[in-house]
Amino acid sequence: MKEMIFMPHPIVAITIGKHHYQRMFNQTSWNALATFADVIHHEGNAPATKKDLLALLPNADACITSWDVAQLDAEVIAAAPRLRAIVHMGGSVKKIVSDALWGKGIKIFSARPALAKDVAETTLGLMIIGIKHIFPLAQHVRAGGWRESRYWPSRELHRNHIGIISASEVGRYVIKLLQPFDARILLYDPFVSETEAARLGATKVSLEQMARDADIISLHAPLLPATNKMLNADLLKLMKDDCILINTARGALIDEPALIVELSKGRLFAFLDVTDPEPPSPTNPLRSLENVVVMPHLAGCISDCSDMSVLAAEELRRFFQGEPLLYEITLDMIDRLG
Repeated sequence: MKEMIFMPHPIVAITIGKHHYQRMFNQTSWNALATFADVIHHEGNAPATKKDLLALLPNADACITSWDVAQLDAEVIAAAPRLRAIVHMGGSVKKIVSDALWGKGIKIFSARPALAKDVAETTLGLMIIGIKHIFPLAQHVRAGGWRESRYWPSRELHRNHIGIISASEVGRYVIKLLQPFDARILLYDPFVSETEAARLGATKVSLEQMARDADIISLHAPLLPATNKMLNADLLKLMKDDCILINTARGALIDEPALIVELSKGRLFAFLDVTDPEPPSPTNPLRSLENVVVMPHLAGCISDCSDMSVLAAEELRRFFQGEPLLYEITLDMIDRLG
């Protein structure tokens, strides 16, 4: 009789803090992890500090991180000789990774695509209520009005020009959601070719052309030195009257004082899920102008972010079972990531 060889499960460390378990995990993700891994936990309620990581990771083959977990710096990596993979459940991986990590060949994965889906769905909703002018018309009706011509006319999403800034994970998902609406999608992304844009269902354009032609402009770019205040005064002035501007990415992508100037003219309408800084000061005109809606950074998941843990568990399963990986972050990608 052939002797069976027992292969121990890899050890996966959860570092996000138990206070966040209900929001970030569900039974599906726990069950998925249990099929291939033994799980160890940072026992504190708050995300793991550097001290916590030094205590938790020496026996871990992989770890799952999220917002506010301490960076895996050289000292942490040196204390974790078995560590082979990290999955980050959150936005950017930049605050987590370090040169020491890349140097050891540890694989980095991002569960951000699950978060991108939530942001994209919120963006589509803002496009629809924006082009219908739901917010200003609701205020007008509340004040006793109805369909007076001096108020912006409602329009439909279909057959309009919709500008998407960046074919990021969010930007690509927004383009996908827009496919049934028969809209002309304009894409600005210097890293995407005309052929790739067409494959996505968009037409590649310059920022200047987008500003001139788009009825809606939605920002999905990472914040980098090259994208800081990319929507400047000149581009904002080019935008069509009655253009809807949506920012669910980063506040500093827009020159905010220049935006306030254009909004003060009453010819644009903006939905800002992000500002620079956050929150805006109590006296910031963005809080009082009638043609802007400022939201408290909630376009992504709020109460239930567990889709990220399902994705994280699946990516780790693929890694440890030698299957093709879907969401790996490599060193050459870092300069293009937010």
